[in-house]
Amino acid sequence: MGKQLIPPPSGNVEEIALREALEQRYLSYALSTIMHRAYRTRATASNRFHRRILYGMHLLRLDPKAAFKKSAKIVGDVMGSFHPHGDQAIYDALVRLAQDFASRYPLVDGQGNFGNIAGDNAAAYPATPKHG
Repeated sequence: MGKQLIPPPSGNVEEIALREALEQRYLSYALSTIMHRAYRTRATASNRFHRRILYGMHLLRLDPKAAFKKSAKIVGDVMGSFHPHGDQAIYDALVRLAQDFASRYPLVDGQGNFGNIAGDNAAAYPATPKHG
């Protein structure tokens, strides 16, 4: 079975209001989660979400010499294997990785309409990127 909790010696129990304890602990958890998801790594300059997309593309054997694949295939594989939170967010991140005006060094080579600096949106899923 599980471990039995041994109560602390008498006099070492600190009473704290449940609301106060939950507020403190939730704030710590929320800040940790935000930092973990939002900050980019120093080595790759990408966040966890981008790394999932690039890893999914790696598993599909998409490299600079490979043929282009449909975005829907990449989005579906990433969503099915690594990021089950909706296809639109994955596609938007994939498009951004292919836009040379959105980042200094685009990590994805896109074939088709991936938007432009004037603000025109990218095409729907049939655009075809490859890892660059």
